[in-house]
Amino acid sequence: MAGTCCAITAARAGIQVVLIQDRPVLGGNASSEVRLWILGATSHMGNNNRWAREGGVIDEILVENQYRNPEGNPLIFDTILLEKVVEEPNITLLLNTAVFEASKHDSDSIEAVRAFCSQNSTMYDVRAPLFCDASGDGILGFMAGAAFRMGAESRDEFGEGFAPAQEYGELLGHSMYFYTKDVGKSVRFVPPSYALKDITKIPRWRSFNAKEHGCQLWWIEYGGRLDTVHQTEQIKWELWKVIYGVWDHIKNSGQFPEAENLTLEWVGQIPGKRESRRFEGDTMMIQQDLIEQRQHDDAVSFGGWAVDLHPADGVFSELSGCTQWHSKGVYQIPYRSMYSRNINNLFLAGRIISASHVAFGSTRVMATCAHNAQAVGIAAAICSQESLLPRDIAQPSMIGRLQRDLLRTGQHIPHVEIPDEDDLAETAGITASSVLQLDRLPPSDQFVSLERSRAMLLPVNAGKLPKIRFWVRSDKDAQLEIQLRACSRPDSFTPDEILAEHEVFVGAKHREPQALVAGGTRLNHSSKHIVPSVIASAETGPYMQATFRPIEVDLDEVIEAPRYVMVCLMENAEVEVALSDVRLTGVLSLCQRGHGAVSRGGAIQEPPEGIGIESFEFWLPERRPGGKNIAMEFDPPLESFEPRAVLHGPERPTSSANAWIADSDDESPWIELSWSEPKSISRVVVALDNDFDHPMESALMGHPEARMPFCASVIRLRDRDGNLLAENSDNHQTRCVFRIRQVETDRLRIELEGASESIPIGVFRVRVFQS
Repeated sequence: MAGTCCAITAARAGIQVVLIQDRPVLGGNASSEVRLWILGATSHMGNNNRWAREGGVIDEILVENQYRNPEGNPLIFDTILLEKVVEEPNITLLLNTAVFEASKHDSDSIEAVRAFCSQNSTMYDVRAPLFCDASGDGILGFMAGAAFRMGAESRDEFGEGFAPAQEYGELLGHSMYFYTKDVGKSVRFVPPSYALKDITKIPRWRSFNAKEHGCQLWWIEYGGRLDTVHQTEQIKWELWKVIYGVWDHIKNSGQFPEAENLTLEWVGQIPGKRESRRFEGDTMMIQQDLIEQRQHDDAVSFGGWAVDLHPADGVFSELSGCTQWHSKGVYQIPYRSMYSRNINNLFLAGRIISASHVAFGSTRVMATCAHNAQAVGIAAAICSQESLLPRDIAQPSMIGRLQRDLLRTGQHIPHVEIPDEDDLAETAGITASSVLQLDRLPPSDQFVSLERSRAMLLPVNAGKLPKIRFWVRSDKDAQLEIQLRACSRPDSFTPDEILAEHEVFVGAKHREPQALVAGGTRLNHSSKHIVPSVIASAETGPYMQATFRPIEVDLDEVIEAPRYVMVCLMENAEVEVALSDVRLTGVLSLCQRGHGAVSRGGAIQEPPEGIGIESFEFWLPERRPGGKNIAMEFDPPLESFEPRAVLHGPERPTSSANAWIADSDDESPWIELSWSEPKSISRVVVALDNDFDHPMESALMGHPEARMPFCASVIRLRDRDGNLLAENSDNHQTRCVFRIRQVETDRLRIELEGASESIPIGVFRVRVFQS
């Protein structure tokens, strides 16, 4: 995925690219040859990284796959990747072509590579001023003499508390997957002679079942104590032995009658690799960069997968298949980790970037690799245009240009916003047909028990918070604790600060309504203040049965700057809270719980002392069609969705919603940019809401939707006189790019229609360019 996204990005930036791939399809571990789903900072929605799906080309690919292939068929995903590449006229694609030799101008620079295609018996001599190694094993970097490492660093080298002992192992192994199929009749299985005979050699053998397959069995892993480059074939054979032995156990042990009609439909022919060489750049990412979320002046990308290390013995280990520790939010990735420190025209992309073994445990996943590689693609274009080398772009005078150009493509760089002097929208005035003032998420007839704590994640402006009303019921008299929380780190969503606490009375069904006053607590730098709150029940709303009690809470908290807060209804199994059918851009409901696929400690991350990892709670959303919002009313309304948001700022929620949202009753929403004098316009980019909180796993899992319900499906551009300049009448992509015949106008109106009638239109950003 790194090589593919790098090539597309560079080609679209205007330079000629030769993409050399030694396999018949693109995508590496995401291809039909391996069939691993693509993931990155979203981590199956199993951490506190909200709205963290990677942007740019990798987002475009995942959205397209979601639209065409919500079932997650890897063969269809192959076609999408190939189509994206062959549609780019600046890319020459060489499939089934293996690079085997590099020649150099001198000791510090590559001149050419030689590659051979066995399918057409052709030798290629490829010469270029710049090279990017996204091969996973670092084939080109190795042949060119680029500095690299293999194996884990000691704890002392970088002070990484999570650095593993040699007993745990120094390398992550390979995995291989298999698919099964129900053919509707009895199928027998005769194992090959090389299949594993004794299933109990696998310590977790009792975990095998007839339902799980594919990358759900990622822990069928081996090779961490071998040379994961030169002994790959040996590792592959061991994995084949395991897979066919596992299937023999499932089909022939008699313990799985439900497998009677199942056949082994597919077994991987090549293993999915995790770790081999890691190359050295001008900086090396370490554990502290991730966990402390250190900021870098040359940040060009981000990550957010857990620090995820595996025991070297893999499937044969007595230890857990992985140890995953999360940071409190996404972390920046610096450009200086993306080129070789000693080969001056070699970029690094994919899992081989400059990172310690511990940091690699997070940066290695495919969506992160792809996002990094997009930065390399733009950097290569700048180098080509300005006759520079990769290291030159890292200079303060150039890094801002790289960041700016990346932001133009939809790349998200946390905490980085670069003024764009060419973007005409940044100097425009703006009006809109309407603006959402969020006064209510109306209650439906659904409710949920507070067996677990639940919360609403809300964007608020500076100033006093509004009073909030919600609806609860209980069969018993109960006390419900309400907390107002926020994150101690900017633009993050781990609710580790309690701003205020309240306790409210919830009466039984037949008890008369009461008005009462309760105390609450605000925790601020270890001091404790009592904040009064008035909780008054009132007549039942028109949507609710009489058994529900509306509860009003005055949070009485002053917010100093726009930010996200969480209104938390703490665990009380005797209380139920009403839900709402309304969904909105930048507003999300959460539940305090863990996700077993990406964390091992339940609802709270509690690492051992001394490994440099923080403890905190997980507050996670549910996937649609679940995850409905808690019904609430706000007095006064939340005014966090003004149209000026589209002129500046990130193209996703961060410290605020960063979006204009039309009123829910607006049947013909539009926004209009205006200037004091006519502007010459030929390109317009509209960034829409494609639910960056959804991971969009590319394979196996399946998704309930082909289109994200928040995304506008129709976008029209009109000039001052109402003339139609351009229209996309069937949009499903995050970024809608219009290239139009150059027009002079002092007004640009953007009309939108939604994909879902129940969700108001939202827009994150509008960019307008002369060329």
